[in-house]
This record gives sequence, structure tokens and C-alpha cells, in this order.
Amino acid sequence: MDIRRRRRTLLAGLATAALLAGGTGAAAADSSPAPGPTGDGARALCKRVPKIDRRIERALKRLDAGVGTRGSVARLELRVDNAKKAGHTEIATFLENRLKTRKALVPVLKQRQQDLTEVRTWCKDNDGGKAAS
Repeated sequence: MDIRRRRRTLLAGLATAALLAGGTGAAAADSSPAPGPTGDGARALCKRVPKIDRRIERALKRLDAGVGTRGSVARLELRVDNAKKAGHTEIATFLENRLKTRKALVPVLKQRQQDLTEVRTWCKDNDGGKAAS
């Protein structure tokens, strides 16, 4: 009975190995790239413009808010100052790097807001992107 169990285990292992080896060979043989997108996604983007605009507005509002708002530049500046006063140089350095990144985000979001205004105009002129299809 022990021999039968070993034989079954061996056969199951060999079958699994053959399937795995066969699967990788077939995948290697069929290595043609997947077809890319056929359009530019104008219709979908036009549908998402209001949602994108709200997200950008919320982010800018949060970044420009006062010390009492989590995620604001002012709050992070205060945390950097507090870390320096406490003598926590490693924490202050870490927070200063986050502050640089957060401050750099503001002009990027404002540029995206301007770009989105142009997209909104294009969408109005082109029937919500339907004419581009």
C-alpha cells in the first residue's frame, strides 16, 4: 500500500510538472504583444472632467488651509518647527523633505487645473468626445 501511495504522488507530481512546463512553453511561443488602445479615451475623459476638477479643488483647498487642517502646508511647517525646537533633527529632516514635496505639489495641481479647463472647453466643442471616436 505504501508503494501505491508513492506511485500516485510521483505520477501527480510528474503530471503537474508537465502541465507547468507545457504552459510556459506555450506562453513563450505566443509572445506577440497585446494590441494597444485604439483611441485616446476622449469620451471617458470628458465624462470624468467634473470629478477630476473636484479632486484638484479639494487638494488645493487642503494644501492652502491653515494650521488646523491635516495635510496643509502650514500644519507641516509648524511640525517642522516643533521638531527643531525639540532637538529632533532626524524628524525635522524627514518632515522638511515632505514639506518640499507638498509645496512642489501646489504648482503642479494649478497647472493641471488650467489643463483641465482646456479639456472641458474641448469636450464642449466636440460633443463630449463623441465626435472624436
